[in-house]
Amino acid sequence: MKQQVKDFQVLASVTDYTRYYNLPAPAHPLLTLIDLGTARSWASDPLSAAERARLLTPVVPQFYIIFLKRNLKGLLHYGRQTYDFSEGVLGFSAPGQVFTVDESLDISELTGWMLLVHPDLLRKYPLGQSITRYGFFSYDVHEALHLSAQEERVLDDLLAGLKREYERPLDAFSHAVLLTQLETLLTYANRFYHRQFLTRHTAEHDLLSRFETLLAAYFAAEAGQPLPTVQHFADALHVSPAYLGDMLRTLTGQNTQQHIHQALIERAKQLLLSTSLTINETAFQLGFEYPQYFTRLFKSKTGRTPAAFRRSAN
Repeated sequence: MKQQVKDFQVLASVTDYTRYYNLPAPAHPLLTLIDLGTARSWASDPLSAAERARLLTPVVPQFYIIFLKRNLKGLLHYGRQTYDFSEGVLGFSAPGQVFTVDESLDISELTGWMLLVHPDLLRKYPLGQSITRYGFFSYDVHEALHLSAQEERVLDDLLAGLKREYERPLDAFSHAVLLTQLETLLTYANRFYHRQFLTRHTAEHDLLSRFETLLAAYFAAEAGQPLPTVQHFADALHVSPAYLGDMLRTLTGQNTQQHIHQALIERAKQLLLSTSLTINETAFQLGFEYPQYFTRLFKSKTGRTPAAFRRSAN
């Protein structure tokens, strides 16, 4: 019996997120720091039934999120896990992961912050590759990260510096400074995770986590592999293609083929910006037999041809 498919709201950009939740517009198109105290404005007036339903719709941000939430009364569902954020805890999510809030959520005393970072900010730089190796961005991490007061102050200071940088006029050093500050923030978060989970045992991966791991590994492997198919991942996970597709649609709002295309386009963007391969060579390295099919798929997903995407970044 198939699981019921829920509605999902895909938020493709940082601006999409701030508009959806009626938050201040970002000062930088690919990165913004949100004071969660401003979100309390949602609770200042009674919400209409339609507005409340919209805010309770599961969202799928297509960017990285780092957040520290305090005094959030109620439950937040991240992937298949449920977290109680009544205490101040740090959380992380990667592009394409799902967030849902409980109907009983009370944000009247909410404080903290949320940092949104679009992958396009990182693509041409080593951090674009290394950020995927931070385990706390994975659905596999079931524990929230509880910080000491001193650790919170460390992160608050780093974020204050990052905010000052992205709000100042751009110059030749702006991008490098932002990436350095972001990498420092992630390094401290990694230290805090190792402190908290030094003795924890890795939980058994669920089907979604195993699919994500297989998908990432496929596109990280050597060039020359054919394009992956839905059947390939279903066989590897020992489930039927229909079951895998139903599971992914129910949990993430996207079917198996959409996940494959998303990973493929992300890898293509990395190759286009970090190598001197021609468009045809890029297509062959990704597993396309015919480069024109790669160009059509890339344009359908991004709105630009591979060549135009490369030119715009340079």
